[in-house]
Amino acid sequence: SPEGVAVTPSGGTVYVAETGQYQVIAVNASTGTETPVTVGPYPQDVAVSPAGSQVYATVTGSDSGPGGSDVVAVISTATNTVARDITVGPAPRQVVFSPDGSRAYVTTETGVAVIDTASGQVVRTIPDPAGPQGIAVSPDGKTLYVTNPNADGLWVINAASGQVAARIPAGAEPYAVAVSPDGSQVYVTDMNSDSVSVLATATLHTVATVPVGRLPGSVAVTPDGSQVWVGNNLTGNISVINPATDTVSATISGGSGTATLLAAPLGIAFSKAG
Repeated sequence: SPEGVAVTPSGGTVYVAETGQYQVIAVNASTGTETPVTVGPYPQDVAVSPAGSQVYATVTGSDSGPGGSDVVAVISTATNTVARDITVGPAPRQVVFSPDGSRAYVTTETGVAVIDTASGQVVRTIPDPAGPQGIAVSPDGKTLYVTNPNADGLWVINAASGQVAARIPAGAEPYAVAVSPDGSQVYVTDMNSDSVSVLATATLHTVATVPVGRLPGSVAVTPDGSQVWVGNNLTGNISVINPATDTVSATISGGSGTATLLAAPLGIAFSKAG
């Protein structure tokens, strides 16, 4: 069951977290050749560094309590092997790099781990007992947006200080989060209301609620900001939102027959055409 997905800056390699297994799969985008990289039990998410030299994979483990995993595996893209593990906290979930690549931010069962990528060390842990899941960073690298599904809220965090600037309501079970390329809007999937909350970063107020498919669990904004793609886990399709109108402009479906959770679009990433 592949879940997290990320693409190198060149678009040459796609990395996929095989959540039901122990591997991240490196896929050559031109040939489709797959190279498995063993990272540990049940990796949930992957992120490629801005320079394209490393991939961070969250090794969530089969148990969020004692005996579960607490590491991020660092994969070298040059060799597609694990260079090291970084201990971050119990059941790491989502990971994102700062725009300059100097930091990586990882949500865990108990907070957000901040990694200095040069040293490979956790330099700060931001406590979040509500159990954070999704995480996104603003284009200027100054702000983190973190979803708390169990608390129906979104945390806004100062990336430099680690201080929580705001805790705001964000629909019913907010899960995934993405920021527009200009930093003006934040998009949060609300799984229990089958919708996406659109928040203005200037005011931190919800400016629109967009109905989508059932159980939306992934979201990504196209690099030019013209579309917002939302993966609907239960209906097995993708809702494409027009940010100019905050309405669904298209629905993308794949395969045939009745979509099930096994056909759910659990991760979305964009690559250069060609």
